[in-house]
Formats: sequence, C-alpha cells, structure tokens
Amino acid sequence: RRALTLAVGAMAFGAATSSFAAWPNDKPIELIVGFAAGGGTDITARTVAQFLTTKTGARVVVVNKVGASGEIGLSYVAKAKPDGYTLGMTNMPGLVTLPIERLGKGQFSAGDFSYIANMVRDPSAFSVLATSKYKNLNDLVADAKAHPGEITYGSTGVGTDDHLAMVLFQRLTGVKFNHIPYNGAGPLRTAVLGDQVVIGGMNLGEVMPFREKVRILGQASPERAKLAPDVPSFKEQGVNLVFNSERGVVAPKGIPEDVKTKLTAALRDIAKDPEFQKQMVNQFTEMDYLEGDAWKAGLDRQTECCTPIGLQSGCS
Repeated sequence: RRALTLAVGAMAFGAATSSFAAWPNDKPIELIVGFAAGGGTDITARTVAQFLTTKTGARVVVVNKVGASGEIGLSYVAKAKPDGYTLGMTNMPGLVTLPIERLGKGQFSAGDFSYIANMVRDPSAFSVLATSKYKNLNDLVADAKAHPGEITYGSTGVGTDDHLAMVLFQRLTGVKFNHIPYNGAGPLRTAVLGDQVVIGGMNLGEVMPFREKVRILGQASPERAKLAPDVPSFKEQGVNLVFNSERGVVAPKGIPEDVKTKLTAALRDIAKDPEFQKQMVNQFTEMDYLEGDAWKAGLDRQTECCTPIGLQSGCS
C-alpha cells in the first residue's frame, strides 16, 4: 500500500513538473525592441507578436527598451532568464556591429544569444524633404564635397545599419557628413519632416509610407526593389553600396531545445502565412526567412565584413 502511495505521489509530482515546464503557459512572452515605437523594427515586431500570439496561444507583448542604439534592449535580452518568455526583435547588423563599435566594452556580445530565425530585410536608404534641392545622389555628393562636414545626416543610432551605411557612403564617395544619432526611425523621421536634419538615414520600408513628404535619393539593394520600383538604387547612381537591415528573433543563450524547436516552428509557420506576407508587403518590407544555424552563419560573415568598418573608421 505504501509503495502504491509513493508511486501515485511520484506520478503526480512528474505531472506537475511537466506542467510547470510546458511552454508556453499562461505567462506572457515579452518581445523586446531596442528602439522607439514607430520605426521599422518596432512595426515588424508588433506584427510578429500578433501572429506569434495566434500560433502559440500565448500572450506576446512588445516592450520598447530604448537607448544606446539598441544596446539597452539587446543587453536586457542577453541577461534574461533563458526560459522562452523573453525574446528580442533584432535589427541587424547592429547585434554584431555594436560590440565591435564598443571595442569589446559593450553590454553584450553576439555569443550571448540563441538565434531563432530572421524574418525580413529592409534596405538602407537616404531621404530628404520633398522640397529639398537634392534631386539625386550626385547632387548630394557634389554639395557635400563643397561643404565638408556641414550637411547633417540623421541615423537611428551609432553602430546601427543606418549609421554604417553612412560610414560606407562616405568612404566610397570621399564626402563627410555631420552625423546626428536618434533613438529610432520614428524620432528621426519626425526630425526630417520638421527640417531639423537634412538627410534621414532610414530603411526603405520606414520612409515609403511617407513618400509624398520626402524624396528618397537612393536605396541600397543590389537593384531596384520590387516594392519600390521607382526608387533608384545606389549602384545605378555610381555608388557601389549594398546594405540592409535584417530583422529576426533571438532568445537568451541557453534556451531549452524543446522551447527553441517550438519557437522555430511557430516562426516558420508565420513566414509561410499569406496574411503575414501581405502585411509585410503593406509595410514595404521584403520577406527573408532564415532559421537558426544558417542565419547565424550569415551574421558571422557580416561580422568579418563589418569589423574593418568599425575599427578603421571608428564608426564616426
């Protein structure tokens, strides 16, 4: 009888443990964004959160932890408990370039994360007011060479893709801008529209909804983007610059494999969902789904590519 009692007790304990370990339970999942609301990373995250809620049955909430070019949000994710309830919406190449720009003194490293999946990409772009005297990149370069260091360039923060696009553009053209970092595309877009900064370094999808108010001088896809066929590429204007933002989902390093498997399956289903794809088109954002190891391998190549940018230029 005592043995039967022990056996029943063990079964009950096992069931309780299994129930406790099940993911997701009724605890909300935080999807962390390191930039202000209204930018491309934030908008993508909110769309992913909506679909992830449907796919998992959990309540997924977006939390903006703004500052230090996204470093505050990413460091929060890196230091969180690896239980599947804290995720990060990344903005590449920032996750790999911020530690380079900080010269190893940042709050996280690229090895602090488990890489679940990349979802989309959004090419870098230079935008000015629709009333600007600059009609194309040639106009901008000519004026920048005549007035070195005087033309203001706003980015979404030091070490972000928008900042590095500027660094590369300066190197390729021999010009020098006056760099002004903001806490995300939302505040930067407001500054551009308010004529507080001349050039807005934002992703194409972040400025297309405001196309009637701005002139997009160029975007950094290898060729004209399907979602914005009338916007010229940098390459066709003689500047060999190809650069974009990749937005994907990471978790703290050490997340249980079964939770990672469930997350990956959910994100894979989201990427295949026609309604999600439709929303990405409406946001002028290209699908670029890539899972775990394959995504991380691509990011490792970006690290090799961006290291000379960060160290030789000082990311200035």
